[in-house]
Amino acid sequence: MSDFSHRLALLAEPPNLSLLAQCLHGIERECLRIDSRGKLALTPHPQALGSALTHPKITTDYSEALLEFITGTETDPQQTLAELDRIHRYTYSKLGDEFLWSPSMPGPLPEEAEIPIAEYGSSNIGRLKYVYRQGLALRYGKTMQCIAGIHYNFSLPEALWSLLQTDDGDPRSRQDYQSSRYIALIRNFRRYSWLLMYLFGASPALDASFMRGRSHQLEQLDEDTLYLPWATSLRMSDLGYQSNAQAGLTPCYDNLSSYTDSLHKAVSTPYPAYAAMGTRDADGNWLQLNTNVLQIENEY
Repeated sequence: MSDFSHRLALLAEPPNLSLLAQCLHGIERECLRIDSRGKLALTPHPQALGSALTHPKITTDYSEALLEFITGTETDPQQTLAELDRIHRYTYSKLGDEFLWSPSMPGPLPEEAEIPIAEYGSSNIGRLKYVYRQGLALRYGKTMQCIAGIHYNFSLPEALWSLLQTDDGDPRSRQDYQSSRYIALIRNFRRYSWLLMYLFGASPALDASFMRGRSHQLEQLDEDTLYLPWATSLRMSDLGYQSNAQAGLTPCYDNLSSYTDSLHKAVSTPYPAYAAMGTRDADGNWLQLNTNVLQIENEY
């Protein structure tokens, strides 16, 4: 019996089956604010939604118009979705005549210079977040940063880890064992991520303004829309959220140490094109946090 089959059989035993119902689920969902014409909202983050810097449930991602909704973690996924629904409804009640753009690929966008970077105030952490986003604009352009995403947070219960570690006879500390198994989970996710895109990808078309005159092989659906007949996820293609600088960045998922070492190298190694840009302009204003492959780990 393979290790995988053995683990399935172990979890299927009546005393253990309920452990799977104790997994925690959380969601972080991004979506753009748009005006009544379907254009990107150029208004500031609504004051009625609280501070984007400190609000635990409603913040902004790259742009002032790119909202991010954050749920807590629940063992029942329906409770997670119910909380996300409540956050959506509350937000809509404060948007006035604006709307939320549902797809991950943005609709009609203004010129790059007009896309507003998220503001977080004048505190040190607020300024750091702003300069980091200025760096993203400098490196990748503001258009790419308007792609919305969703983060699914998932964790296994301590009792399940204890069961698996005992069954494996693994002598490592609980933390080291769990870290190694989570890294293994990530490896498997990456191995089969192409299948997830194939089955669940839902971005076969994009607004023509997104291309900014770049060459492409897309077909014309109508005056404003480009698409590919059998495309599933243009968002994850080389037209979507991609970076030439990060193309050579391949974190090692063998274990936690090799993964963190890979990221440490990326946040401490200068990238020639970014070094040529510098960190400040002629007037001394910050352009980016640093000139490394990644400004911070979040950039990967």
